[in-house]
Amino acid sequence: MAHWLVKSEPSVYSFDQLVKDKSTVWSGVRNYAARLHLRGMKKGDEVFYYHSNEGTDIVGIAKVIKEAYQDPTTDDDRWSAVDIAPVRRLKNPVSLEQIKADKRLPDMALVRIGRLSVQPVTDREWKIVLELAGEK
Repeated sequence: MAHWLVKSEPSVYSFDQLVKDKSTVWSGVRNYAARLHLRGMKKGDEVFYYHSNEGTDIVGIAKVIKEAYQDPTTDDDRWSAVDIAPVRRLKNPVSLEQIKADKRLPDMALVRIGRLSVQPVTDREWKIVLELAGEK
């Protein structure tokens, strides 16, 4: 199983809204690198949910429930979407500041290429972030 991180501004689509909706189409991604990551997602993969711009925290965990398909927000077949569902809110949100300050995470995509809206997360990074969140 692979791990990923997706970003959304909480005023646009928050983790709380995902919990309320029970699932969502992750669509509207218009970056080629992010598109490759969407296409790499497999059913069951775990996803950190990151609130960007307003708070800059990893706040929850979701999972991929439907693999890449034609993005329904465009007729352009170059773009893909996946469906995700909430798993749980993190015990403690993990801020971008915490991640940048952790000497074990200098290579995390969130630090290196912060603007990318869909990113891979290594198994090691996943475990460290969970540790920072106060989870086992």
